[in-house]
Amino acid sequence: MDLLPIVPWLLPFLTLPRLTSRTPNLSDAPVAGGELVSVIVPARNEAATIRTLLSSLLATRYHPVEIVVVDDRSTDDTAAVVSTVSDPRLRLIRGDELPQGWYGKPWACYQGFRAAQGSLLLFTDADTHHHPELLGRAVGALSQEGAGLVTVSPRQRCVTFWERVVMPQIWFLLALRYHPPAVNRGRQERDVIANGQFILTTRQAYEAAGTHKVVSHEVAEDLALAQAYLRRGLKLHFAFAEQFMETRMYQNLAQLIEGWSKNIYLGGRRSFPGQPLLQALVPLMLTVAMLFWLAPPILLLCSTFIGGLRDVTGAAITASAASTLFWMLMCRQMQIPAIYGAGYPLGALMALYIVARSTWRGSRRVEWRGRVYGGT
Repeated sequence: MDLLPIVPWLLPFLTLPRLTSRTPNLSDAPVAGGELVSVIVPARNEAATIRTLLSSLLATRYHPVEIVVVDDRSTDDTAAVVSTVSDPRLRLIRGDELPQGWYGKPWACYQGFRAAQGSLLLFTDADTHHHPELLGRAVGALSQEGAGLVTVSPRQRCVTFWERVVMPQIWFLLALRYHPPAVNRGRQERDVIANGQFILTTRQAYEAAGTHKVVSHEVAEDLALAQAYLRRGLKLHFAFAEQFMETRMYQNLAQLIEGWSKNIYLGGRRSFPGQPLLQALVPLMLTVAMLFWLAPPILLLCSTFIGGLRDVTGAAITASAASTLFWMLMCRQMQIPAIYGAGYPLGALMALYIVARSTWRGSRRVEWRGRVYGGT
């Protein structure tokens, strides 16, 4: 059998050394303390997860710390759940009405900043879980690196079938595009990113970058905020922290579709600031990335029923087997049972649907947590 046709599906294996690297790692940072850290939690309809987050935050070994939860006008019991947690370090703020020109999360973060007292600010999401050493090491990294902002890559916890077959597809693209060492070397806006699940910054740097005011109408506000820091000449440090933090972004398929439909197209465009051609090509690039993985099983299926294609059956089987092995390795890397790698065609197909849905909606209709935003 001629192996040349399957070479493209062998090339992804060359990315494995990069994808399996865990340097820089937050475990290499010293444990620091002393400065007041204000942990700001924007929370809208987070009743199912916020108690777990607060328990982990209050178990921190870092001192001193205050936790400011901004209830972003939730329609569930988020505020009631927070109110049952009694600790002098915890404050609940009822968020104001969303102003014109703001998306919900940047507005909640900004309100938290205005209420915060610390010289250090940590913005974190309600669906995260923090190890007791996480904050101390992140503050240590901030000082050690002389950075204005520290962000981390946590463990992405995937539980349901669709999480386990779709999340690796999207995480693979993000890991290739924004590998921490490359982000830390970045000198252009298109090279940098921050993970909104964990953004630690000095108050001085945050104010110099323009606060969340400069990303008020950004869906991918974390990405845009990192670009604002770079524009101001402020250093970013991105580190792996899977042993210190985990998050489960979505609880089911409906949330997964809604969340990535919100982010993938607009975030993709934001990742190429000032480059209109590349911005226009984002849907094509994402579509080709998914079709690449779908091509071998589709060709194999067609060759089964179309006599003229039977000569390519062997190549299609080999390319499909190589793809399956690759995704099994990716699943293991994400601490997902390897067997889910065999479901990669379903993951790619669902990701393709999400790309199409996200592109179709664009900024005309952005939905999240019961809010619908319309834009230009």
